[in-house]
Amino acid sequence: MAASQVTTQSLKEGRGVVPRASAMPSDKSGQVTIDLVDTRKRDQVREFLRLPFRLYAGHPLWVPLLRMDATLQLNRDNHPFYRHSDADFFLARRGQTLMGRIAVLENRPYNQYHGTRQAQFYLFECENDFDSAAALFDRAAEWARARSLDTLVGPKGFGPLDGYGLLVDGYEFRPAMTMMNYNPPSYPAFVERLGFEKVVDFVSCYLGADRFRLPSRVQRVAERAAARSGLRVVRFRSKSELRAWADRIGDAYNRAFVDNWEYYPLSREEIRFLTDSLLAVADPRLIKIIARGDEVVGFLFAFRDVSAALQRGGGRLHPLSILDLLWEMRRTKWVAINGAGVLPEIQGRGGNALLYGEMEKTIREAGFQHADLTQVAESAVQMRSDLETIGGVAYKNHRVYARAV
Repeated sequence: MAASQVTTQSLKEGRGVVPRASAMPSDKSGQVTIDLVDTRKRDQVREFLRLPFRLYAGHPLWVPLLRMDATLQLNRDNHPFYRHSDADFFLARRGQTLMGRIAVLENRPYNQYHGTRQAQFYLFECENDFDSAAALFDRAAEWARARSLDTLVGPKGFGPLDGYGLLVDGYEFRPAMTMMNYNPPSYPAFVERLGFEKVVDFVSCYLGADRFRLPSRVQRVAERAAARSGLRVVRFRSKSELRAWADRIGDAYNRAFVDNWEYYPLSREEIRFLTDSLLAVADPRLIKIIARGDEVVGFLFAFRDVSAALQRGGGRLHPLSILDLLWEMRRTKWVAINGAGVLPEIQGRGGNALLYGEMEKTIREAGFQHADLTQVAESAVQMRSDLETIGGVAYKNHRVYARAV
């Protein structure tokens, strides 16, 4: 399927539109100043969180993060990231006008595992004003140098649910999940002008139900290989059944991506945070695992796409927005697949094909017409090749950048 066909099909579904350009600030006069956000002060946290709602007001494609989830990222007492690492948050102003924001993180387990001294930037938002963007990144670099860190990498957040990179291709499509960042083309232009260079691309693929085919010969060979390896597919009917496997799923998640660029070993608390977050929004029928005995060796996380309802609710949860979310879950024809993997030792032994067979069943049996396989790193060569084989078409690209500080 050509990219133009993806656009046409998406337009019919009300998913793809031509985005409007970001508004220019009315006043560029005055010096840019940078303020540190005191995360113990509610008014400063609210100011940091509200900025994107102003910048993207009325935008047909931007999807807000649930405000409770966004607030949690700044909560040093309750977010598991702060048990082992640190972050600060900054705001840029011209006079009394708020121009932009940025978060800077030091993920100590990541640096220890990879032998690096990286700082991460995240949650960058800015008016179409290069001087404000430059001041924010200068302050981020200063923060990194003060901690003897030598590189600034990002966008990269607090954990695997936060998504990676700046959108550099696919601006005409609404994100399927809030973990998929949306931004105007000015953001990549800003960071490249500031000397940042590409590190890795995360590509999202479109799969239409009418074109997703796992060749029957491949399926038969995979099933025989899986049987010889003692593999089986576990399906769920209720959250209580799923919850019984949650810790084992978390352990498998921690082991499946050891060769990926973004990997670091999640703490037990982070694994529980991850599985609790998944359980909160999961339809158990869309979660599949591959097991060998009682051990989880592969998994498939799929979620009904409710991005349109999140837009309508403005990121808030109240009785009407919850009802709208429930209604959207029933009517959406899109499914987001944002977690699929098998343990490295299972690859080539039938596990991969079993996984893609279950992916096909997930899309067809639930009546979805469209699937978004979100953010597959270009370094995951085997999965990228597999997705092309079963009919996946790359239609969005998020790029992670880096620069010495």
